[in-house]
Order: sequence, then C-alpha cells, then structure tokens
Amino acid sequence: MARYPMSEESTGATPGIMGTARLESFSDGVIAVIITIMAFELKTPASANIHALSHELPLLLVYVLSFTFVAIYWVNHHHLLGVTKRIDAAVMWTNMHLLFWLSLIPFVTAWVGTQYGKPLPAACYGVVGIGAGVAYSLLAYAIHHADAKNAAIARATHRDAKGMFSILTYTASIGLAFVSPYLAYACFAAVAIAWFVPDRRLVARE
Repeated sequence: MARYPMSEESTGATPGIMGTARLESFSDGVIAVIITIMAFELKTPASANIHALSHELPLLLVYVLSFTFVAIYWVNHHHLLGVTKRIDAAVMWTNMHLLFWLSLIPFVTAWVGTQYGKPLPAACYGVVGIGAGVAYSLLAYAIHHADAKNAAIARATHRDAKGMFSILTYTASIGLAFVSPYLAYACFAAVAIAWFVPDRRLVARE
C-alpha cells in the first residue's frame, strides 16, 4: 500500500497526497458537528423551578458524559496526529471508521437521556463505546504501520493498557446494563476518568 509524505508542500504538488493537517481539520469539523448535534438535543426546563430542572437533569448529565468522551477522543486524536509523519489509505479509512462511531454518540446520548432507567439504551451506549474504542486502536495501528520508522508512534502504540481497559470495561457494561443501567453508567464514568489525562507518551514528543 502506498505511503504518503506528510509535508504540506507535497499536498499542493501531487494529486492524492494528503497531509496530517487536512486529515485533522476534517476530523475536527466532524467532531464539532457531533458536539453541536448533542447540544441541540438539550432542552431548557419548562418552568423556573427545581422540579422542571430535575426533569431535564438526566439528559444534561448524559450530555456531560458524552461531551467528555468526545473531548477525550479529540484531544488524543490531536496528539496522535501531532507526532505522525506519514499516512496511507488505511489511515484515512480507519480515521473515517472512528468518526462513524463517534457520530453515533448523539443518538445514544439522546436515547439514554430520555430512557435512562432502561437497560437497552445503556447497553447500546456501551456498544458505541466499544466501537469507538476499537476504531481508535485500529487507527493507531494503521498509523504505526504507515509510519513504521517513527519512534514516537512506536512508543505510543506499544502496550495500550488504557485502550484494552476501555474495551473490556465497555464490554462489561453491556451485560451489567441488564442488571442495572446505573452499573453501566459507572463503567462509562470509569473509562472517562482513565482517559481524562492524555497519553503522556504522545504529549511529551509533539
């Protein structure tokens, strides 16, 4: 598979060659739309009292959780591409695969926000979490393959303990959702906490 150099000059000179800036800009735009869609799902309380606010509180809380997840993916995606020097077609497609799963977050956010006490919406949130986690791991693997001589990428993709923890925790959340949706939400919060700090192996080498 052809590998493409990352210089911005080459993007204007040779058709079909794309730099990381363009890939990141496209991804940023999609993620911005995802956040906007989630924000549009928020509704103001019907009246100015605590009861009306509590009625909208579940959707607001799951919005905060989903916003955190999207922000975590955006930050780590930025740092990953920040140390990437070469990409190929596999990187572009795995990046689209990641964006696909992230684009489903507004759907499950709205569903959980209105049906937070039901197991199926919580389980589906977990499925989307698994999909996004696997997609990010595939993107990192594709970048490692395309940019094989990049020592920073090699270090960053070696022993992805947090990625494995996330996938296993999301998998557990699906079964736990049918015991109690709140156990699934605890799993989601644990994943968010684990990823809140960006991967220092990437940040330190940008």
